[in-house]
Amino acid sequence: MPAPQQLTLFGQDAASDPREAGTRRLVQLGPRIVAFRFLRSRRRTIGISIDSYGLAVTAPHYAPWIEVEKFLLEKSRWILAKLDEWSKAGRPARIAGVEGESIPVRGHNVLLALAQGEKRVELSADRLVVRIRTPQESQRVKLEIVRWLKAHALESLAPRAAHYAARLGLPGPRVSISNARTQWGVCTQDGRIRLSWRLVHVEPGLADYVVAHEVAHLVELNHSPRFWEVVESLYPDCRSARQRLDLAAAALPIF
Repeated sequence: MPAPQQLTLFGQDAASDPREAGTRRLVQLGPRIVAFRFLRSRRRTIGISIDSYGLAVTAPHYAPWIEVEKFLLEKSRWILAKLDEWSKAGRPARIAGVEGESIPVRGHNVLLALAQGEKRVELSADRLVVRIRTPQESQRVKLEIVRWLKAHALESLAPRAAHYAARLGLPGPRVSISNARTQWGVCTQDGRIRLSWRLVHVEPGLADYVVAHEVAHLVELNHSPRFWEVVESLYPDCRSARQRLDLAAAALPIF
């Protein structure tokens, strides 16, 4: 039985920290000295990737260093531009559950407002109002925020899954919310879709891409060219969305 196909938050295997792989190297690219992770592998060509951990370079075992350095110099403008892009992506803020904190909801930052009263959470304009009997207990406040975010995520994402399934001539799939910190979504072989509640933080268009990606697995439980054709038929801007989603993942808040 094939394993469920996953869409990871950072486009990499979360089982290991990529910063621990390979050796650290330095290269002069234009006016800047850039540190990167360097690995040798069985691949036939030199490959580079840039994410929240920085630049990583993978080269064939037989490739001489001068060839690697030449390749990096040829790609220097692209590398520097991508590094700058990631540097502007921001870093995750740790939510403490106190008045005035900023929390992203569907791509917009809202301010946390606390009030004493019967348990209730409301999104109003630019504020997320949490009413609780003991608003001074930050841990309880955080639990209520996460509970509300999960419910809001399911409420907004499940109809989108039904929408994309209908476009493929399929009934709406069963959708549930997961606590996953390292993957956006997963589609199982029996047609169930689980989506990370953290999608509630990103703009709706990017969340839509994840939903379309997982719905496409209902007909192609793989990442074959045919699968990507289905994704693109549902969400034509999928390539750009995937890149922007990676940037958004780097700044997700931590509860």
